[in-house]
Amino acid sequence: MTTRIYSGPLSMFGAKVEIAAREKGVPFELIMVPFIEGDHYEPKHPEVLRVNPVKQQVPVLVDDEVSLFDSTQIFEYLEDRYPSPALWPEGIADRARARQLEQKSDEVFFPNVIKLFGLQEAMQSAPAIAACAGCARFYEEMEGLLATREYLAGPYSFADIAFYMACVFADRKGAGMTEATPRLLAWRTRVGDRPAVRASVDPMMRFLASQGRGVPAFLQR
Repeated sequence: MTTRIYSGPLSMFGAKVEIAAREKGVPFELIMVPFIEGDHYEPKHPEVLRVNPVKQQVPVLVDDEVSLFDSTQIFEYLEDRYPSPALWPEGIADRARARQLEQKSDEVFFPNVIKLFGLQEAMQSAPAIAACAGCARFYEEMEGLLATREYLAGPYSFADIAFYMACVFADRKGAGMTEATPRLLAWRTRVGDRPAVRASVDPMMRFLASQGRGVPAFLQR
């Protein structure tokens, strides 16, 4: 049975899963669910409704007898199912730190970006300024990590995939990184130049351009 990944043209979490599958060399069928203006996915794909009936969101992965939603859970499954190349560090402590970084990207950094989705016409408002400041603090924290390593958790990992995609959306919404974090800028280039990342992100940028939406300067090929 072919592995199937259900995603959307502007799904950050779907792109995370797609990148991970490409990094591991997993053959898969990518199914883009219907998308309408306003960042909504309608009508809901029946397979997405079957696997994720409560949230009704992508990404969804279907592989043999396994059907999963949630990008982090899919990461864990892919690592178990396809252990090579590894995308978690080898040591127990290092893996724990990498998992924490992946979780912080989704649950600490990205909520600031989500706030900006509804504040694009009010970027000088107090809530928008606070959200941008939250992103900047997180960038500074990651800059510190990169003082002694190439990637966030040491070797390239799911933590890098998660934070890279969150950074793409932060830049789109006005909270991109600056020259204040040069190591992080270099990290972004390293990650963004990976073939698996480009194969997943470039189509997303082309879709944005086709919709007349802005494409981050660092992703304008």
